[in-house]
Amino acid sequence: MTENPNDIDQPEERVPRRVIGTPPPRGNGSALGAPPKGHEPIVYEGVKFPDEASARKGERVAALLFLVAFLASIGFIASYVIFQVGTIEKTQVSNFALGGTLALALLALAAGIVVWVRQIMPKYSLVQQRHPMASQAEVREEVAKTFLQGAEESGIVRHKLLRRTLLLAAAPLGLLPLVLLKDLGPLPGTTLRHTVWKKGLRLMIEGTGQPVRAADFNSPGGILSVVPQGFENDLNALAKATLILIKFRPEDIKPGTKLNWTHDSIVAYSKICTHVGCPAALYEQTTHHILCPCHQSTFDAADGAKVIFGPAARPLPQLPITVDGEGYLIAQSDFNVPVGPSFWERGDAEAEARARGHA
Repeated sequence: MTENPNDIDQPEERVPRRVIGTPPPRGNGSALGAPPKGHEPIVYEGVKFPDEASARKGERVAALLFLVAFLASIGFIASYVIFQVGTIEKTQVSNFALGGTLALALLALAAGIVVWVRQIMPKYSLVQQRHPMASQAEVREEVAKTFLQGAEESGIVRHKLLRRTLLLAAAPLGLLPLVLLKDLGPLPGTTLRHTVWKKGLRLMIEGTGQPVRAADFNSPGGILSVVPQGFENDLNALAKATLILIKFRPEDIKPGTKLNWTHDSIVAYSKICTHVGCPAALYEQTTHHILCPCHQSTFDAADGAKVIFGPAARPLPQLPITVDGEGYLIAQSDFNVPVGPSFWERGDAEAEARARGHA
């Protein structure tokens, strides 16, 4: 009579203790190896496996969701390449495409995993008794065996289509952060020292795109937000080149304002606060004060926009302006100092100092 190897008593030290509540180890095959042909899941005590029809249906649904996640991830990358920004409308379309495809990819992947867990994996209650924090070697060995058993029970080995489509869906997600990192862009170099303003460029009213005729802007205390001609929809250019145009009475202008950069008591200042770059566009007509709403930096527009209150460290740069042959306000040149936060100017000054040192 042939003895059953499973009936042979094993030394006690080679038989690890079971974790209470877990099913006993399988007697057939390896936990990670493919089951024999025609192998049916073994039914353990207290463990309920789904029937084969339900498992197959769940596999198809989960695989479909993983394929949707894969296609949505590819769509995210394609949207990043196809939908470029530059205007408000283009930026809205780009954000919608990127957000929609990324949301669909993550939602489909999560839904596929939920279907997998609910319709393919077995159901049982697992109870673990309290034990010392330092697990014994036998317990660690049993945990490893339970993990391998759980891998088999999950169906990731038996259901090849499920496994392959999951890997297919997850692979592009690892590339998405690399695509997003590209938006950090190259180092700015010397681009922060200059704007798009140049000699002869007309001042256009922000929002309407109409040029400003000096004779029409003749009410003292008036203020306009203006942008350079040809760059009305270029968000990158407007981030540095937007101006506030103020009309003064001649007697109100103080020595800090460069008179040869004005025209008929009209002064143009950068709208970008020199603290952290917020739009400084609140104007108090009686005091000629320009207020930045972010941190309450206050500038005296009648005196070269010098700082009179708040954390800003330097005045708003003044743009030299004049009129063309048709009476429209135009720029004489670009700003003579960098616009925006003061640390830009410090970097520019350091660069110029280094250049003088090498000269």
